[in-house]
Amino acid sequence: MWSGVFEPLVQRPPALQVAALCYRKSDGVPEVLLITSSNGRWILPKGWPIDGLLGHQAALQEAWEEAGVRKGNADKKSIGQYLSKKQLGNGVEVPCRTVVYPVKVKAVADKFPEDDRRERRWATSAIARELVTEPGLLDVLAIFEQQHSSN
Repeated sequence: MWSGVFEPLVQRPPALQVAALCYRKSDGVPEVLLITSSNGRWILPKGWPIDGLLGHQAALQEAWEEAGVRKGNADKKSIGQYLSKKQLGNGVEVPCRTVVYPVKVKAVADKFPEDDRRERRWATSAIARELVTEPGLLDVLAIFEQQHSSN
């Protein structure tokens, strides 16, 4: 009888992460930069908010640490957000809202803080959508493709 009645009262809001949708143009075609997660899935560079930095600044920092983006311009306005599950170090899964900021990449480095733990790959939006498995991230990639298809 009381099943589900109190759940909304004790449910925590999703944790917040920021992600960088890093992009460039190659022969006039927009490409996005994907990296591998700790379990091998293709994702965007992302992480927890950083004290003292705005969302787009923290996303740019994650782009450096996880993907080696040495120079880039991060938009202050997000391109979108999505909900997913984040597995913490202790194995617990928590709901997570990821806010995605576009980053126009000007230069990448061969050596970066997580280069030994990550693969990175430039891909067109269409190929990126084939590699990515998170439904919400697929939606964000579709928005990016729509915004950059005529530019």
